[in-house]
Amino acid sequence: MLTIDAISPPIQSDPLGVLRIGASRVRLDSVIYAFDEGNTAEEIVSQFPTISLVDVYAVLAWYLNDRPVVAVYLAEQKAAADELRRDIESRPEQRTFRAQLLARRVEQQKAAAIVQ
Repeated sequence: MLTIDAISPPIQSDPLGVLRIGASRVRLDSVIYAFDEGNTAEEIVSQFPTISLVDVYAVLAWYLNDRPVVAVYLAEQKAAADELRRDIESRPEQRTFRAQLLARRVEQQKAAAIVQ
């Protein structure tokens, strides 16, 4: 008789609570976003060569079977990223640096327009 074993998704939580695929540093978010953008499992592996095709298929099967759980995790990660971004952007030295970068971009665009 054939025995079929369920495969657990190869997902590990790092010390900060970020879910990563297998033993790699590739985040679950990255794989799910790539899949939701229409990438196949093979294309995802080509984008992230440190994860295996088997791992991608296992993660995608888990995701497709349990979307609400993944949606909650992704929403939590987005909220944390948004909070960190607001914190960084609120620092005075970051505002000054951003203004310098934006001014540099304007100058580069002007120079590019003159060349054309």
